[in-house]
Amino acid sequence: MGPAYAIAIACVACSANDIEQGHTLADIQARGEITWGADQAGGEPYVYQDPSDSTKLIGFEVDIMGALARRLGVKARLVNYNWSNLVQSLERGDFDIVMNGLEATQERKDRILLSDPYYVYAETLTVRANSDVRSLFELGGKKVGTLNQTYAHDILGMMPAIHELLYEGNEEPYLDLESGRSEAVLLDNIIADRYGCTDKHPLLKCVPYDIARGTYVIGMRKGDTALATAIDGALADMRKDGELKQILEKAHLWDDRQETATSLGKADLRKRTFDLAMFGQFAWAALVTLKLTVLAFLIAVPLGLLLAVMRVYGGPLARGGARAYIELFRGTPVLLQLFVLYYGIADFIHLGPVEAAVLGLGLNYGAYEAEVYRGALLALPRGQTEAAKALGMRPRQILRHVLLPQALRLALPPMTNDFVSLLKDSSLVSVITVIELTKQMQIAAADLRSWFVAGVACALFYLLLSVPLSELARWLERRLGGDHRPHAL
Repeated sequence: MGPAYAIAIACVACSANDIEQGHTLADIQARGEITWGADQAGGEPYVYQDPSDSTKLIGFEVDIMGALARRLGVKARLVNYNWSNLVQSLERGDFDIVMNGLEATQERKDRILLSDPYYVYAETLTVRANSDVRSLFELGGKKVGTLNQTYAHDILGMMPAIHELLYEGNEEPYLDLESGRSEAVLLDNIIADRYGCTDKHPLLKCVPYDIARGTYVIGMRKGDTALATAIDGALADMRKDGELKQILEKAHLWDDRQETATSLGKADLRKRTFDLAMFGQFAWAALVTLKLTVLAFLIAVPLGLLLAVMRVYGGPLARGGARAYIELFRGTPVLLQLFVLYYGIADFIHLGPVEAAVLGLGLNYGAYEAEVYRGALLALPRGQTEAAKALGMRPRQILRHVLLPQALRLALPPMTNDFVSLLKDSSLVSVITVIELTKQMQIAAADLRSWFVAGVACALFYLLLSVPLSELARWLERRLGGDHRPHAL
């Protein structure tokens, strides 16, 4: 073992030791600052930019965090992370605590320390205004939207007859409900009141009673009992002197539910292992990934050929149109293109998530394939065209029978590379509710409380898909291309 490796191992061991021994409170006091993990993308009323000053963050959790820090005698600093990774990042030691609509679920209680509640929320069911649905039990066989890693997700998971649609943002579930892509949305009343049952969505309504109740809490690492005690004490003082109520009233969040806030009780430990059922979920997600990739590539290949021919042999208008298309789709992120296809044009063209995913990936990769085929066409010797003309062949015949077959043979290696890249880029479609391999990995990581096991499983399935495809491409190269041995130097 080299000295650098030994030092690295020792550093990791020491840092893990510090977390286990619970030195976080002392570290906070020593540096005069407490860092808290949150995701600004969660929006109003949690943490968001001040409309009048974009450099300033506001929200009821910003106010609560400021009050807690003041009572601890330190300053608060937000560290922005993706919401779905906040707990894992806390365990890594990226910040001191988590406070961002963190629900007191049993899985989190088993994994990290949770504070006393600072807010009591209700799970609210939102349906279309003309719907008679008033209960989850009436939604068997229907699609219901929610956010991943939430109490609402857990509730829907206990009702196998319901088909869950998992989203990353607050607005998207209600857009899909309004457009008819789902039958209901189950989310916290804070979210439903601000993003669902509003004047912006007159076609939606909220069921007028609580489906369930839960609490928002602050998360800390296991072993940070001193910090947990200090935070619980500060929250108790805020409730006692009325500051917590004032903050919630300022955000228009205070209601009768807040009088029921109590400390969490003892609960039985629940764990999930990588069992046959989870393997089946990964296998199904792998099939979805393969389906998306194949269908998208079936769009990309002919589209790319058409664009390449237009650029090389078309007139000024055709060349300009092809180049504009290629630059548009290569110059903008595929994630943006997926959002536009699924949400942006929903009022005019109603695409399902799979249709939008296939079309978005196909249109995007068509632009890249066009450049591959264009390069292959330009690489062909001019003598090929001249010989074909001498034989009396027409331009279309030359293109179809002489140029394109040879160009495709030259383009086969980069086409294979693009296919494998598309296989991996299909992970982006999870933003429009498609559960493919990467999304299944995120779900499994939350259930297993381990990114390693879920990550290895995901990688193995991707390899299981990509390696046979690569071997098939090599076989085609040998079959179509003749001798591919390197030239002697």
